[in-house]
Amino acid sequence: MYSCATSPSGRFVFAGDAASSVYCFDRDGTRLWKLGTGGGSALSMQYRDGRLYLVTTDSSLVCVDASEAAISAAQQGTVPQPRDVKLAAALPTYAPATTATAVATVTRVPAGAVVVECVQDGGRLRVHVVSEGYDGSWNVQFPRAIRQPGARYVVDALHPAAGGFYRVRGDIRRLQ
Repeated sequence: MYSCATSPSGRFVFAGDAASSVYCFDRDGTRLWKLGTGGGSALSMQYRDGRLYLVTTDSSLVCVDASEAAISAAQQGTVPQPRDVKLAAALPTYAPATTATAVATVTRVPAGAVVVECVQDGGRLRVHVVSEGYDGSWNVQFPRAIRQPGARYVVDALHPAAGGFYRVRGDIRRLQ
């Protein structure tokens, strides 16, 4: 098996094989259904809120309705039609900055923007949030190539990530 996951109660166990199939078993090992991914084999899977999320060998992100009602329906032969959703085209893309001089400079903080600062932490250069409303002890995932000790940057938004750190969303500008 390439990957596996379980529902929180252990009621359902999911497994993916090298032949691009995903299986659902009940807790005693009885196979309830087998489903082709429509693409590659499931390298990773997670179950959350009645949905089974897969990342496949062909770089697809697949979401399977794995709720009790959907599993019951699948056992009776009723399977929903797959939908192909292309999200990447709708998302903005950003060219990564490779040097501090490649970053635009601003003299004021635009409304709604967030200020972060590079700080020396032992032998490492870390980035922390200065703006209110955020946990200042959390690190910010930030391009290493543009970090400079004491420099402040303005970012469009920050989003918390699992593990207690922030991810930058939108543009990064150096604050003068």
